[in-house]
Amino acid sequence: MVELATIARPYAEAVFKIAASSGTLAEWSQTLSGLAMVAEQPEIQALLGNPRVPAVQLAAIFMSLGPTSQAQELRHFVGTVIENGRLAALPQVATQFEQLKNEREGLVDAQIDSAFPLEPAQLAGLVADLERRYRRKVNPVVRIAPELIGGVCVTVGDEVIDGSVKAKLGAMAVALKN
Repeated sequence: MVELATIARPYAEAVFKIAASSGTLAEWSQTLSGLAMVAEQPEIQALLGNPRVPAVQLAAIFMSLGPTSQAQELRHFVGTVIENGRLAALPQVATQFEQLKNEREGLVDAQIDSAFPLEPAQLAGLVADLERRYRRKVNPVVRIAPELIGGVCVTVGDEVIDGSVKAKLGAMAVALKN
């Protein structure tokens, strides 16, 4: 089966081109985020495979639950996604759109897992270090992960910087076994 990321890519790129050319990246970002949340609802998921619900009716239901914008581009986009049976890929479309938007804006997302809540000064210092390392503005998303015991684990894209006590204890255990 084709992965949702592969299915979502052309939709995300097409919406990105529309948003970039019209200067509405932020608006489309919010709209796609809202559409993704609606697409993930169990009630909508149940309608996806139902042959008794025509695409036009599904689009009307979907638009009534989603963002209030009734722009022609949005209605056309949702209609195309539904006609092609790709509604399940909408969350991935939103994710890929955000990646394209962040790339355009020179921004990178950083998932910061910390054993304890970070003080504002600690977070600011960590973000400054990450911005120097990646030469981009960093958008931090902090999550408390007590299983780390101490320290932080930072994920930027597919790179992981693990400075947690849990990782250091694991490395020590391996070294002691050898």
